[in-house]
Amino acid sequence: MSVLNYQRISEFLRDVLPPVFLRKISGLFYGWRGNYSSWSDADKKCSGYNSTNILEKVIESSLMVKEGFIPYERDSMTFDKIEYSFPLLAGLMWIAGRNGGKLNVLDFGGSLGSSYFQNKLFLDSLIECNWCIVEQSHFVKVGNANFTDNNLRFFYSIDECLNLFDIDVILFSGVLGYLEKPYEILEDVFSKNLAYIIIDKTRFIEKGNDRLTIHKVAPWIYKAKYCAWFFNENNFLSRFNPKYDLIYDFEIPENINIRSKFKGFLFKKND
Repeated sequence: MSVLNYQRISEFLRDVLPPVFLRKISGLFYGWRGNYSSWSDADKKCSGYNSTNILEKVIESSLMVKEGFIPYERDSMTFDKIEYSFPLLAGLMWIAGRNGGKLNVLDFGGSLGSSYFQNKLFLDSLIECNWCIVEQSHFVKVGNANFTDNNLRFFYSIDECLNLFDIDVILFSGVLGYLEKPYEILEDVFSKNLAYIIIDKTRFIEKGNDRLTIHKVAPWIYKAKYCAWFFNENNFLSRFNPKYDLIYDFEIPENINIRSKFKGFLFKKND
C-alpha cells in the first residue's frame, strides 16, 4: 500500500471513528506498543535515529522552509500552513518580555530548527534572539553547514552552548520521551541553574510507573521504530521540586493507541 493511501485511510478513520476505537485500530499498524523493563531490551527491536534516509528527509523539508518554499515542517513532514503551539509561544514571549525584549533559547533536540522557523515571525519582533540547538552530531554538522545564521546556531552539548551564551530558557519539545535517561538530563539541567524550563509535546500517564514502549512511526512520515517513554505525571513533576515552580501547564489534543495526555509545562527557577 502506498504512503498516500495510508494517509488517506488514516484521515478517513479520524473523521468517522470515536477516539477509543481509533486508538485501538491505529495501534495495529503504527503507534506505541509494549511495556519494557529496560531500555536495552526495547532498543534491540528499534531502528531509526542514525538512519541517513531520515536525515536526508529532514534536510530536504527544512531547507524548503528556510528558503521560503513552504511555511512549516515537523518531523520531515511539510505543511502548507504553520501549526502554532500558542502555549509554547506565549511562554517564550513572556520570558522575553521579562528580559526587556531579549531571548536566548537552548532548544534541546531541536532538529534543524523546526521550532525556530515555526515561531520566527514572532521571534523577529524581539530586540535580540539567539536560538541555540543541541543535537546529535550528524544534525549539528548539517546545521552548521546549511542553517546557521545570525540567530540560529548548533551545538554538540549543553555545556558547549552555555560557554558561549547566557541562556534564559531551555526547551524540550517532544524529545525527553525518546532519551534513554531523561531524568539524568533533567538533573544536569537543574545543576545549571537556568531561569526557565519549558517542556512541550510530552506524553504522560496518570497511574502506574513510567512506561517504556516502542514507537512505530506512521509510514507516511518515514520508516522507523524508537524507544519511547510515557511518564507518570506526578513523578515527573516531583523532579522539579523544590528548585522550580510550575507557572502553567497545557494539554495538546491528540488521540493515540495508549491512553495518555500530551502536555507541556513552563517552569521558573525559585528566587
